Amino acid sequence: MIIDISCYPTKLVDLAWRHDGEPFTGERLLKMMDGPYYVNGKPRRIDKAFIQPPQGNTIYTDGYGDLTGKAAIRDYMSYTVELVQKYPDRFIGCFVYNPRYGTQNGAEEIEHHAKEYGFKMVQLQANMHAYRPDRALDWLRPAMRKCADLGLIVKVHTGDGPYSIPTEFYPIIREFPSVNFVLGHFGVQTGGVYVFEPFQMAMDAPNIYVESGWCLQSRIVEFAKELPKHKLLFGTDTPPNEPGMWLRLLEVLCHEPPQGLNLDEDTLEDYLGNNIGRMIGLDPTPPPRSVEEAQARLKGAHASLQPA
Repeated sequence: MIIDISCYPTKLVDLAWRHDGEPFTGERLLKMMDGPYYVNGKPRRIDKAFIQPPQGNTIYTDGYGDLTGKAAIRDYMSYTVELVQKYPDRFIGCFVYNPRYGTQNGAEEIEHHAKEYGFKMVQLQANMHAYRPDRALDWLRPAMRKCADLGLIVKVHTGDGPYSIPTEFYPIIREFPSVNFVLGHFGVQTGGVYVFEPFQMAMDAPNIYVESGWCLQSRIVEFAKELPKHKLLFGTDTPPNEPGMWLRLLEVLCHEPPQGLNLDEDTLEDYLGNNIGRMIGLDPTPPPRSVEEAQARLKGAHASLQPA
């Protein structure tokens, strides 16, 4: 199966990025996930996605979001909760931790969302929430303690200065060695290209993983030669991104050098979904071995969605 770790469905146009068009709802995301996308010539779909609210909708914005404390947190998480309950076979919840609504409030809401709705991941967005992670450790510790207790994965937005440079998260990562941290966007965003930092950090620390999306194509080939195979996770940052381009980023690893590295399809399947699946207790699945098998899987997946 293919699992995307970074998707942002919303019923309200992102208040920070202010994308054009209608809100990118859960139903729009599902349609996009269904593709089909072609991976090594075989039709595939994105089977599951971790979802969360767009970061711009997790902060106070003039004219919107006047709530405070736990009420504010539950408000910005409400649509994600709705979708996780409505489409449990496709969506997995990711909680956005904003310490500015109260560190204890946030920690308690992490536990609530994990126990009540099965959330498996927590996201940190230090730039959007305006704190320096290597200095605001007291803001992060309550949430990280809860993640350690509950076995939750922590995904970290990286790639922007001044507060989302990957190495700024090293102090909190070192302090919580039992928590698995995913460096989102491979250190690439609007503010910089820090790809070598996530690579070196993942090579250095056993609890650091990297998200494939946003990495440079030539660098992903270079890094995949050295990274432990369980360390690379598929994520697309959809929207604004379109997932097919990031599937292609990993598919090219199966090509011949110098563009690829002759990667086998079983390892590619680990990158596309089995690695993160194992981390949340899902059994790994083999890649389809033929076009016909891939088509049959898609047909079976669509049939399972039809009413009895």
